[in-house]
Amino acid sequence: MMRYAEPAPAKINLALHVRGKLPDGRHSLETLFAFCVDGDKLEAEAGDGLALTIGGPFAEGLDAGEENLVILAARALASSAGIEPQATLHLTKRLPVASGIGGGSADAAAALRLLTRLWRIDPMHATAVAPGLGADVPACLLSMTARADGAGDAPRLSAEAGVSCVPILLANPRIPLSTGEVFARWDGEDRGPLGEWREGRNDLEAPARALVPAIGDVLDWLGQQAGASFVRMSGSGATCFALFDDEAARDEAAGACPPRWWHLASVLR
Repeated sequence: MMRYAEPAPAKINLALHVRGKLPDGRHSLETLFAFCVDGDKLEAEAGDGLALTIGGPFAEGLDAGEENLVILAARALASSAGIEPQATLHLTKRLPVASGIGGGSADAAAALRLLTRLWRIDPMHATAVAPGLGADVPACLLSMTARADGAGDAPRLSAEAGVSCVPILLANPRIPLSTGEVFARWDGEDRGPLGEWREGRNDLEAPARALVPAIGDVLDWLGQQAGASFVRMSGSGATCFALFDDEAARDEAAGACPPRWWHLASVLR
């Protein structure tokens, strides 16, 4: 029986500007997504019915039932295509949860790409259902550098020049953060539009650091590493990242990373 595999790359926000709150309570965002080569991994093969198992270093405590985003993505895709969802899926969870790097969204997007191949259906079905699965899922479906503008749960995506092949080190103090709680602490100030991402900012850093002060320790440590050319927090935290001049400098920093933190040495796609 043929077994298919699909990566679920870690997502980072090179910049994230919160421009305001809309009348309906949603937030207006401007962000630039980029993706690592590494992340979670999803595998699938034909099966009777739909089933998911989860393994890997961050599998503990994850529900493989009907509320898992992988299962939700599979059912939405099958419904759009008018077929019965039949597949045996296995997720290797390598990314920490609630960490600002799109783990669940990346997994859902990987399921859409993978099952489109397994079920041999039009990829437009994946594009159609992605927005309903989560704000980051359409960007994760592309898994390429893209700018997003507009309401946080329904952004407009546009392709941007890539930052591919840049060495990156991700670090997280192993403290999960609720996106909702971080947004609730945003001070409501519009600090201006997103232009060139290196000159931008992450407007969620201050509220995230108020909830998890260890984020400041991670940012400070990354900024002190030789060869680190750019340092920022991703998404709503608590994962932070540094871009490096070369892989040797990145690997040296990865080797020195405090053992109590999770870290990932990778390259941008």
